Amino acid sequence: MDIEPFVVKDPEGMAMNIARALQNLGEAATEWIGPRERGEVADVVAEPMADMVKTLSKVVEYWVADPKRTLEAQTMLMNSFFGIWMQTMQRMQGQETAPPAPSKDKRFAFDDWYSNPFYSFLREAYQLVSNWAAKLVTDAEGLDEHTRHKAQFYVAQIVAALSPANFSVTNPEVYRETVASSGMNLVKGMKMFAEDIKAGKGDLRMRQTDASKFAVGENMALTPGQVIAQSDVCQVIQYNPSTETVLKRPLLIVPPWINKFYILDLNPQKSFIKWCVDQGHTVFVISWVNPDERHAQKNWESYIREGIDFALEAVETSTGEKGVNAIGYCVGGTLLAATLALHAREKNTRIKTVTLFTTQVDFTYAGDLKVFVDEEQLETIETQMMANGYLDGSKMAMAFNMLRSQELIWPYFVNNYLRGQEPTPFDLLYWNSDSTRMAAANHSYYLRNCYLDNTLANDKMVLAGYKLSLKDVKIPVYNLATKEDHIAPPKSVFHGCQFFGGPVEYVLSGSGHIAGVVNPPDKKKYQYWTNGEPVGDLEAWLANAKETPGSWWPHWDSWIRSHNDKQVPARQPGGGHMNAIEEAPGSYVRARI
Repeated sequence: MDIEPFVVKDPEGMAMNIARALQNLGEAATEWIGPRERGEVADVVAEPMADMVKTLSKVVEYWVADPKRTLEAQTMLMNSFFGIWMQTMQRMQGQETAPPAPSKDKRFAFDDWYSNPFYSFLREAYQLVSNWAAKLVTDAEGLDEHTRHKAQFYVAQIVAALSPANFSVTNPEVYRETVASSGMNLVKGMKMFAEDIKAGKGDLRMRQTDASKFAVGENMALTPGQVIAQSDVCQVIQYNPSTETVLKRPLLIVPPWINKFYILDLNPQKSFIKWCVDQGHTVFVISWVNPDERHAQKNWESYIREGIDFALEAVETSTGEKGVNAIGYCVGGTLLAATLALHAREKNTRIKTVTLFTTQVDFTYAGDLKVFVDEEQLETIETQMMANGYLDGSKMAMAFNMLRSQELIWPYFVNNYLRGQEPTPFDLLYWNSDSTRMAAANHSYYLRNCYLDNTLANDKMVLAGYKLSLKDVKIPVYNLATKEDHIAPPKSVFHGCQFFGGPVEYVLSGSGHIAGVVNPPDKKKYQYWTNGEPVGDLEAWLANAKETPGSWWPHWDSWIRSHNDKQVPARQPGGGHMNAIEEAPGSYVRARI
């Protein structure tokens, strides 16, 4: 074993840089403490920590209640530890041993995790304890489903945080860099750490990309168009045509208000909006407001009336067409589904077909986001929102990042703060960091009626005095799920298909919540599966499904045309009946928190 790269060659330089790193860490602490002392930041760490302790204590209680179970758990761990320890000692003494089993875990890709006995032991011990902790939760009896789900999630977060890859001394790649640079990487890293806490105004806003390289309206969201209408909750954008004729029936896109619509218009090469325009659709998009205290009482009905219905009126005024094809993405799709159920009660037949991207209407199998929703946690969130009239976007962004903490938190922690390296420019991660606030009444209604009580699927959601049922939605539905989705799991989307009253085309795309949707045909990436009506369970449906390489976009376009392919001359924004307010992408999308 070559120990040369691990030996400090410049102790004086190392000591000086460690002192500088600690000074920068002190500045980070000042940036964190200052806003709290001034009352600008309310600490809300105690509530989730208390919930975590409460949840995990139920797992511990099961294992310590019976001495036999306690011994069983300890023996299971120690026997495995002993085997790893013996093998490590043999390797350190130069004896021949079986090579360490390779791992697909990206955190342990560096060769020293296998070739160096010390780091190999750390890796194997960590993986052993991780599996042991997960098994304790799985095997604990007497836990209700929600408690077990939360325990699994919390254990996964703790395990991810305690990885030896996240510490400079126990990460061989970072340690080598620290020795080689005499600690300069830590100086740079702690400086970035302080900057990121300052940027978050007392909370850590971890940079995932070089934000200086992107600007909405300059090199993102570039598809030409006009804002033709504006309400308190949204702007309505109509895009310029690029074909001589267009489909008679316009297309209205309802994006999520958690994050911003330009995920569908990142750049000309990745833009679903531009692609639709180029296929001959007259495209309208709702751009939601980034709410503040003025929007505190804007609820789901407000977002329907002043958002979707307002946009439908704008579409008709501009084009003269009452009938539209509508798309809803994620929570925008859930709102759109509720709107359709409400429209059915009101005899409103404007929307002729609906396409749902990664949308849940039933939340039985809603995935790890359910961890954050129970009565006790909701009351805490509502109390926080009551103070400002909204939930700060950073809170929701952190929740989403925690769903994939091994990809969206800890690699950036290591790269930024331990290695002192600036992240590379990446448009998708810029959009991911461009978070939005959530209006208090709207967000509370969403969490309670969807995640907590699942009222839409159970015919119990009440809007505008009507009790709604998705069985009243008789129009054709194109329901797109993505295979690796951690926000709207494909099983959840599939299960939701049964609640609609009309024909449903379920399509499963490769990749995840974003990449599976934003997949231009010319990239020739991923694949999608089709198999007609979504009956039975997802596994059986998928076993007999047809797999098609590439993007699902052309399949969707053909589906739209199969319901109405009449053409009319291309339409300009406003149609001569509405004056443009401003150029696309508008001002609402540019508002940052």
